[in-house]
Amino acid sequence: MSSATDSRAPRQALLWLVALGFFMQTLDATIVNTALPAMAADLGESPLQMHSVIVAYSLAMAVLIPASGWLADRFGTRRVFMSAIALFVIGSVLCALAPRLSLLVAARVVQGLGGALLLPVGRLAVLRAFPREEFIHAMSLVAIPGLVGPLIGPTLGGWLVEYASWHWIFWVNVPVGVLGLVAARRFMPGGDLLAQRGFDGVGYALLAVGMAFVSLAVEGMAGVGARSAVALVLLVFGLASLAAYWLHALRSPNPLFVPGLFDVRSLRVGLLGNLFSRLGSSCMPFMIPLVLQVSLGYSPMQAGMMMLPTVLGSMLAKPLVTRIVRRWGFRRVLVANTCALALLIASFALLSPQPPLALLGLQLALFGGVNSMQFSAMNTVTLKDLSTQDASSGNSLLSMVQMLALGMGVAAAGALLASFGDYFGQAGSQHTLSAFRATFACMGLLTLAATALFLQLPARELPDASVAE
Repeated sequence: MSSATDSRAPRQALLWLVALGFFMQTLDATIVNTALPAMAADLGESPLQMHSVIVAYSLAMAVLIPASGWLADRFGTRRVFMSAIALFVIGSVLCALAPRLSLLVAARVVQGLGGALLLPVGRLAVLRAFPREEFIHAMSLVAIPGLVGPLIGPTLGGWLVEYASWHWIFWVNVPVGVLGLVAARRFMPGGDLLAQRGFDGVGYALLAVGMAFVSLAVEGMAGVGARSAVALVLLVFGLASLAAYWLHALRSPNPLFVPGLFDVRSLRVGLLGNLFSRLGSSCMPFMIPLVLQVSLGYSPMQAGMMMLPTVLGSMLAKPLVTRIVRRWGFRRVLVANTCALALLIASFALLSPQPPLALLGLQLALFGGVNSMQFSAMNTVTLKDLSTQDASSGNSLLSMVQMLALGMGVAAAGALLASFGDYFGQAGSQHTLSAFRATFACMGLLTLAATALFLQLPARELPDASVAE
């Protein structure tokens, strides 16, 4: 009895450690949004130009995720996990000390590189430590802190900005990271080194350059003259790099992602649907706290509290997803839900200078619920038809597309916001509110484009089991 308990103790500690890493990642993804206006004021920037702080973090994560499995195999899970925490902490310190926007963006890249490795490498360690029949239950426990992070992130960020300063949203990561390093050294398994496994360095470089250039091009589309010309050049080179990756993968003996993955229709539709759907919805955690503070006069704390209905709506919708998809099938649910999501995003174009609090809370809760249903159904339909040997690769590809869509969605919203800000003028809250309204309408239309993709799914196909969270 005692020996059985002793053998389980390190594994339970491993779960807490991986959960801590996931919590750090998800907390940092949401805590920054509420602080953007305060950052802008302190750094002498326009609040409408602060989207690069979000884009840098998500793009760095998207670029490094495909290499996470190989790094863990090559250097060991403990070493890579500890390096990820160290990078995250170093990036947090650099963010807190950044005296201008360009250095803050560079520090967010460092932070994102660390964050990209925390969950994939931690998940790999759990997979190796737990029997197959216990893995799903173990990862469900790890996921709980990941749900808590977005719940408290905006409110904690607003509280820190209001009663301390925006720098503290990064300083709070330091003690948590140090605790994680100590725990990782003790409880994270070293892992077997699998150096003989090849890595498609050329393919990785082509894919990374393509993703980075396309995202930077989207962010630069708001410029005029030389800036718009640079954005066009980046877009051409980015698309060429992605095309070159595809041609390279077709003839490579060990490609980063096997081209045969895309023979699965549900994967193709799910990935493209994720990309276009998330382009619209992923900008909302960036846009809502910004419009509340810049145009409606909310304090950082009040803006953070107003994000709670979104999270609560998301949590309340999750138990309903499986039942609804089983009743109506993936195609009907995703087409109808995408239309509803697009309408809800566009509905924020109707924001008045003093919206009723109850109506705004209801609007945010409905968005959270519909968005949660969208994510759960999309994730399931993307991975459900993959074979066992392709599941890991498909999951990595899905994670990469999700982070890429997050970065591109915020970049697109930021570019539109800057363009409409120039058009309407930025002198006064009424003019900036007009810019926000136009941006919400455009992002809603962009989300609607995903319906054409989900129409390619089979007309009546029901899930075999529960829908992914």
